[in-house]
Amino acid sequence: MNYRHSFHAGNSADVVKHSLLIALVRALQQKPGGLTLIDTHAGCGLYDLGGEQAQRTGEAAHGVLRAFADPAPLLEDYRSAVRAVNVGAEPHLYPGSPQVLAQLLRPQDALILNEKHPEDAKTLRGAMRGTPAAVHERDAYELWLAMLPTRTPRGVVVVDPPYEQTDERDRIVATLAAAHRKWAHGVTVIWYPLKDRATHQRWKGQLHRLGIAKFLSVEHWLYDADQPGIYNGAGLFIINPPYAFTQALAPLLEALRAALAPEGHRGEITAEWLRA
Repeated sequence: MNYRHSFHAGNSADVVKHSLLIALVRALQQKPGGLTLIDTHAGCGLYDLGGEQAQRTGEAAHGVLRAFADPAPLLEDYRSAVRAVNVGAEPHLYPGSPQVLAQLLRPQDALILNEKHPEDAKTLRGAMRGTPAAVHERDAYELWLAMLPTRTPRGVVVVDPPYEQTDERDRIVATLAAAHRKWAHGVTVIWYPLKDRATHQRWKGQLHRLGIAKFLSVEHWLYDADQPGIYNGAGLFIINPPYAFTQALAPLLEALRAALAPEGHRGEITAEWLRA
């Protein structure tokens, strides 16, 4: 599955991912200590919703534009993050995770971004000019381990690959196992597309066998029944989410489900622990 960010900017998966990232970081920032935020697959940082690649899929109409049309107060933090890179009432630009994370930085926080694709890395540096972000151009999984443990007492690693390689999930499992040995208390967020339920369940089984105690799975299924062979939604694995985040999660998930449900479908967003 090829999931280059530029083709899918502002889709339903981005709305859920960025809404939850904002809530997660803000929950961690209830404590004054510094955070290191690491994005292993940062992409371009900023996307033109009117550009050729985004227009080819038209997915923003079913994502960010629905979130802007929905008055739900719980989505206002997300809408504010999108407004911050736009002029006017309707979004024309879409902030990727690097821009969203940069908006959340406090003086004591640090942001480390990585993008292996040379052209995207160059674009990313331009998009992040004027922010304190450090931009790397390395193998994502090598960087993930190299940056741990973080210099600050706490941190968040965001892993958001395009799933172009057949061994992507195996590399995530292996790297997460090694990362957890180095940084057992750290927060890790892993994004994934939902296409085939059986394949996904097998992967969840692999991750469950790692024996990580606080492992939350959030899944957004768009349709009321699986649509064979197509994109059915997306989810996040969140390792060591803070209590303040999990306690406030249910109403946010319901607001996202209601805003993003396709025509004729109710959709479903679930949150469950892989291992209590």
